[in-house]
Amino acid sequence: ALLRGVARAIEGDAEELSRLESLDTGKPLAQARADVAVAARYFDFYASAAEGLAGATLAGARGIFAYTLREPWGVTAHIIPWNYPMQISARTLAPALAAGNCCVLKPAEEAPLTALRLARLALDAGVPPGVLNVVPGHGTVAGAALAAHPGIDHLAFTGSQEVGVLVARAAAAHIVPVTLELGGKSPNVVFPDADLERATGTVVAAILQNAGQTCSAGSRLLVHRSIHDDVVQEIARRFEGVSIGRGLDDPDLGPLISEVQRTRVAALVREGAASGRLVTGGGAPAGDAYRDGFFFAPTLVDHVDPAAGIAREEVFGPVLVVSTFEDEDEAVALANGTDYGLIAAVWTRDLARAQRLVAELRVGQVFVNGYGAGGGVELPFGGQKRSGYGREKGFEALLEYSQLKSVAVNID
Repeated sequence: ALLRGVARAIEGDAEELSRLESLDTGKPLAQARADVAVAARYFDFYASAAEGLAGATLAGARGIFAYTLREPWGVTAHIIPWNYPMQISARTLAPALAAGNCCVLKPAEEAPLTALRLARLALDAGVPPGVLNVVPGHGTVAGAALAAHPGIDHLAFTGSQEVGVLVARAAAAHIVPVTLELGGKSPNVVFPDADLERATGTVVAAILQNAGQTCSAGSRLLVHRSIHDDVVQEIARRFEGVSIGRGLDDPDLGPLISEVQRTRVAALVREGAASGRLVTGGGAPAGDAYRDGFFFAPTLVDHVDPAAGIAREEVFGPVLVVSTFEDEDEAVALANGTDYGLIAAVWTRDLARAQRLVAELRVGQVFVNGYGAGGGVELPFGGQKRSGYGREKGFEALLEYSQLKSVAVNID
């Protein structure tokens, strides 16, 4: 009932939360509204899922009644990034609360406003004081203190690989389990028999969502050589028609989070363009309207060497890199050819081929003829390789935020 109350409070405050999220991150207002709606869904979903969090009766030796219990960890810590503050707060807090834990949330210093407002809404909805706590501050101070705190029983971190290693190391000092979501370099793999109109539209959306500042951004396009020219031409056409502006004006594409981030994106694009071919974009859009924000135009870099940094590193900007393949084996090798393993998408009408690739791709999620799942609240989410470990979303998150106890009762 408390979780449903939080969901209703989010819905009742949706427009103000959306405005704050857009102001804080720069994302278009429509995307902020979608994030707020998904945040409410998390609390509704886990309000229902909590009733299914049960143990099991086990077959035991004669005279032994054996069963398991699911119990909360105790105090869970949540260190979240700046790109989806509302969504990621909800996706980690809701299952942790549903499993019976008390929570301490550390929002990113760049975007703390909606996390603070969410905590106030939870209090107003009846969540007892001390159950949901927010500790703002810099990652090197507040985040580091939280990760190393001996009173924490479980920790969830979403962010970069480099910081994730530091967080896991600090938690390990107290033998604290950690769920890590550390980003991706996710490919869309497009075969000649795909619905190309649908595929190109989705590929564009998958990289421009939140200005590409998304762990699950579709930042690589692997396209069969026979359709390469047509696909690249269509994506370039769509990129050049994108509207750019401040988030509250609700354009297609908002600014990046900071000057530091824009400088990093520009450096990776310069390197990529030197080894490939810059088709469109490549820097800040021209015009007086873009001088006072950290804008970066939709950027398409073709014929990228798979070994180049721009093809292997998480750019976190509206930058799509293109490589070609000849057959399934080469497509799989390219798709698996980075340290990341978060998401992949396969575009083909041949479902037997799709299933072959699903089995071969080393990622935590695979989409076939689509990308993303409208928030994906019900769909377990997490990575392989250096994209992290553990699962968020879906019922699996309740298992992450609870621990198992086995009981054996001698009834002789």
